[in-house]
Order: sequence, then C-alpha cells, then structure tokens
Amino acid sequence: MLKKAIYLSFVVFVLSSSILTSQEKSNSKGPVYVIPINEDIDQFLVVYLKRSIVKAREAESPMIIFELNTFGGRVDSALEITSLIGSVSWAQTVAYIPSSTGGTGVSWSAGALISFSCDSIYMDAGTSIGAAAPVYQSPEGMVMAEEKVVSAVRGQMAALAEKNGYSKSIALAMVDNEIELYEVDTEEGVRLLTPDEIDEMERVSGEKPEQGKLISAEGKLLTLTAGEMEKYGVSSGTVTGRENLYETLSVTFSSVVVLEKTRSDWLVAFISSAAVTSLLVMIGMVALYLEVTSPGFGIPGTIALICFAVVFSASILIGNMGSLELLLFLAGVILLLVEIFIIPGFGVTGISGIVLILLALVLSRQDFVVPEFVWQWDLFKKNLLYVSLSLVGALALIGVLMVSLPHSRLFSRLVLKPVDDSSEDKEKSPDSLTISGDRVGEKAVTLTDLRPVGKADFNGPVLIVQTDGEYIDKGTEVVVIRKEGLRLVVRRV
Repeated sequence: MLKKAIYLSFVVFVLSSSILTSQEKSNSKGPVYVIPINEDIDQFLVVYLKRSIVKAREAESPMIIFELNTFGGRVDSALEITSLIGSVSWAQTVAYIPSSTGGTGVSWSAGALISFSCDSIYMDAGTSIGAAAPVYQSPEGMVMAEEKVVSAVRGQMAALAEKNGYSKSIALAMVDNEIELYEVDTEEGVRLLTPDEIDEMERVSGEKPEQGKLISAEGKLLTLTAGEMEKYGVSSGTVTGRENLYETLSVTFSSVVVLEKTRSDWLVAFISSAAVTSLLVMIGMVALYLEVTSPGFGIPGTIALICFAVVFSASILIGNMGSLELLLFLAGVILLLVEIFIIPGFGVTGISGIVLILLALVLSRQDFVVPEFVWQWDLFKKNLLYVSLSLVGALALIGVLMVSLPHSRLFSRLVLKPVDDSSEDKEKSPDSLTISGDRVGEKAVTLTDLRPVGKADFNGPVLIVQTDGEYIDKGTEVVVIRKEGLRLVVRRV
C-alpha cells in the first residue's frame, strides 16, 4: 500500500507539473515573436538570436517563430543556435520555411539542424529542407567532413529529433549518406524507415510490413519537399504565407512582433565582416608604422588606435574576443616598440611581435584557440589568409608611402631631401629640413628627444636625424656617423 501511495503521489506530481507548464505557456499574454533568419549561419547570427530570445522572454511571449531562408553556414554557430532554441522552455518554438519573393525557400545544412531544434515545423508549398551533412571547401571542391565531425552533428540531429518527436531516421538520413530509407505503410500513415526498422516491425508484429519505394539511397543525402515532410509526418503542416501560418497557429495578426535587424545590428555585421576587418587591419598596421617612425604621438597613432579598437570591439560584440587575444596583441606591440626604439636593426624581437599581432587578430575572428575539427582548421586557415593579406597590403602601402612621401608637399617637412652643395640654397634657414651633402662628422644639438628619430640643430639648419636605436635626450650634443640614403644617423658626442 505504501509503495502504491508513493507511486500515485509521483504520478500526480508529474501530471500537475505538466499541466502547470502548459497553462503557463497558454496563459501568457505576451506577443508572438517572429525572428527572420535570411542569411548564412555565422557567429554574429548567434549573438543576434541571443538578444532576440531575451527580448521575447522579457515580453512573456508564448511563441517564437524562426523564419528560415538559408543555405547553411558554420557548424559551430548552428550547434550554438540549437542549444539556444532548446533552452526555450517557457514558450513554443516554431520553424517556418517561407517561399516569399526574395527568399531562398530552403532550409538546408545548418538550417535543417535549426529547424529540427524547434517544437514544430511548418513549410510553404515549394520549399525544401535537408542536406545537413557538414562539408568543407578543398582544392578538389566541397568534401564531406571527417567522421568525428559528422558523428557530432549526427548525434545532435538525432537528439533533437528524439526530443521534439520527429523521425530519427529522417533526421539522420539528412546528415549521413550511408542511411537508406524506404516508404512503409504504418498505422500512423506512410513513414520512412530503415531496413533495420522494417525488420524490427516484422519481429514485433509477426507480419512483414508492405515496403514501398526507395526514397533515400546509400550515398545520397536526404532532402524533402514541404509536401513530403507533411506526408511522412515530420512537419506539422504546409501553409501559404505568414497569414495562413498565423491562422493555423491560432495567432492574431495584431499580436505578432517581427524582430527585423536594426541599423546597429547591420553595423556590427558590417564591421565584423572579413573585408572590412582586413581593411581596418591594413590601415592600422600602416598607421602604426608611420607613428613609430616619427617623433612624438600624432595623427597616425590615433588612426591606428581607432582601427584596432574597432576590430577588437566587433570581436567582443560577436563573442569571439577574450583576454588572451588582447594580451597577445599588446605583447606584440610592445615587442615591436622594443625592436624599433631599443634594439638596433630588425631581428627576432620584431618578427616575434609581428607574429603575436597576427595571431591575436586571427584568434579574434574565431571562438576557439586550437582547432580540433576539419571545419575549425578550415576556418582558421581562412582567418589566417585574411590577416596575412592585410599584412601584405600594409607592407605594399608602406612601400608606396616611402616612395611618394618625399615628393609630397604635405610631408616635405617630415622627410630628408638631398640637395646639391653648389645650389643657391646652400645657406639654410633655421627651419630647413633638407640635407646638404653627407654631413658625416658634423656635430649638432638635439632639439627634441631622439626615440630614435627627432630634430637636431646643425648650427643653423634644423634636420631630421636618427640613432641606431639609442634613446638621446633633448639638448644633447650628437655627431653624424654615417648617411644611409636619406637618413642621417647620429650618436652622442
């Protein structure tokens, strides 16, 4: 009797919890939120969906409709999104694949994974879903990812199907091209089953079920149309547009809130894009070079700070930036400054600084440090390529500036120009910045700190000079030890 009483109490508790949960969802007075996903799945989309789901929860929304128009995208981002949607226990989640003008009408690859993470799926006529196997780009074209990546996605797909009441066989056939599916008439209607499932039905019932045509052959990934999804009991129905979807879900049009991306969302997506990030890195590197090769702190240094601040701010907003990336970047800049100002020449310290800066910029574009899967290596190589191209572009631009600046009026007072000793300009004004002859052996007094570049007074002419890396205070007597191209190299007397 005691065991029966405990068992009945447990059953009553479970039923009461289920009823209360259902009442909580159905009694919510908040609006229904529609979140369009009309682009490739990436890290920025994860951040956008996080904010959107938080808004829906704060508004006590009873239902969130994810409108999917996508060919797929990053595997890691798709897995994060499925976890986000799976955590929504306070509202119903609906995946909707529309066929509106301008849309793709498909939910493929990562889009299929997201669809199966929702409580129900609705599709417009003429749309399709499937082909969810992870692939990566190779020199030979698109190649299936390695087994451990496919296994991870396959396991997640099966878990989502099991949680939300979808056919596991269909979900797995969209990821694994080794699964065969046949049409079989069952008590619930026509279903897609594997040969093993057909044998299990025969063993349980004692009768061999009527096996239909082969729908998913070995070596092919499964993709289903809207009609097939409804026919095989996967989707909850086929609709014709948003209005028809609202009617099917018993949702009034006035209670719907469509969360379109704001200007700030598009701005973050823009500055975090590969092209803009590469351009900012290139400009920042050029400005950093101009700053460290000129005395004082001025406009180039400010530009460099702004460029790198924008790059790292975008990484922070999309959740990729951590303390490691910032520390690596600062360490790289410090090593470069040490190489330029303290150690003469350019060697291991400077190269190490450049490598650390490149590594920090690469890591700021991804949410992992050491790649483990093929798709992570693929992403790492892409990020390394973008940053390396930015560095090459910066070096090319620096070369152009070194050639063009001496002929520019704007910078004519910041560079050294050789002048013939026989010219009429032999007597220089106190503010002259040109070189007369080689001046080797001449003495001067520094007018600014040499770090290592600055100004020196040659008893009348004021010229730009440079040390071999030594720091020399203002007011120190120096002597020219050699001339290198357009540079006068000095040391303390």
